[in-house]
Amino acid sequence: MNDVRELLGRAAEDAGQPVISTEVVYARAARVRRRRVAAVSAAAVCAVAAGAFVVPGLAAERTPQTSSVAAPAKPAGNSARAANLIKLLPAGVGSVEQVSLAVILKQATPEQAKEHLFGPLDGQYSVRRDGGVGYLVIGLMDAKTVDRKLGPNPRDTDLCKNRTGEPPRTDCVSEKRPDGSELTIWSDSMDYGDGTPQWGQELVGRLSLKDGGQLVMRASTGFEADTAQGPLLKTPPLTHAQLRTLMLRPELLPKK
Repeated sequence: MNDVRELLGRAAEDAGQPVISTEVVYARAARVRRRRVAAVSAAAVCAVAAGAFVVPGLAAERTPQTSSVAAPAKPAGNSARAANLIKLLPAGVGSVEQVSLAVILKQATPEQAKEHLFGPLDGQYSVRRDGGVGYLVIGLMDAKTVDRKLGPNPRDTDLCKNRTGEPPRTDCVSEKRPDGSELTIWSDSMDYGDGTPQWGQELVGRLSLKDGGQLVMRASTGFEADTAQGPLLKTPPLTHAQLRTLMLRPELLPKK
């Protein structure tokens, strides 16, 4: 679960700014799931489920779940980052747009949801395909950020090992790269119990860089909640092989 929280981004650090990061959103949602529906107050459920669909920096109206339509035949980027990401994606992936999960799930304003993105393609992207809506989430952390998040705790070197209280990490493959990095990709059922939202199956990848930084990516089939932008995708937005190819693209890392 820690890998997923890392994946969902870092909060902006502007002094005095009321920031709601996607990391906070996902952590709270996970706690709700673990408590089970019987222990969740109506207020907590409403706080998670009452979000609106707004892309930071772009004007958008709230869209009810029933208005979801099939994805266009060709991807349609709505930002420079989305357009650049689309160039790296395989044909037939679906329609890709940059979004904010904090806005969708927590009704945060675009200003509150603003984040400091380190990588050139970091962000959250919706993927619409065959009537369903999934997500690609990309997050790059430099070595200093990784050290600050871990503190004195040792780094986890065996990402394929199952964790207590978490679903098994299936189809986990780890490979050491010639450049000294290590790439690990696994499948996560996201079965953390009842609650809202309910996330669907996803593929998670983590590239541990030689300099201590980390690139983390999440290819999710989506979530079920009142604010869902459409049904779950039948499969994650990318296959294992496609996710591997994308994570090894140099365009995801800052130019040296």
